Amino acid sequence: MRMIRFAALLTVLLAPLVLAGCHTVQGVGQDLGSAGKGISNTATDVQKKL
Repeated sequence: MRMIRFAALLTVLLAPLVLAGCHTVQGVGQDLGSAGKGISNTATDVQKKL
């Protein structure tokens, strides 16, 4: 029970900090898209090396 409360508290405290970098929902989408492109590019590079 303590762990659940701690996780909930941590989420509530950290969520505004994480979302501060993305001022809008559009910003969140752009950040996720950029992360996806980076992962995709890395996977492509690894495949080429194999």
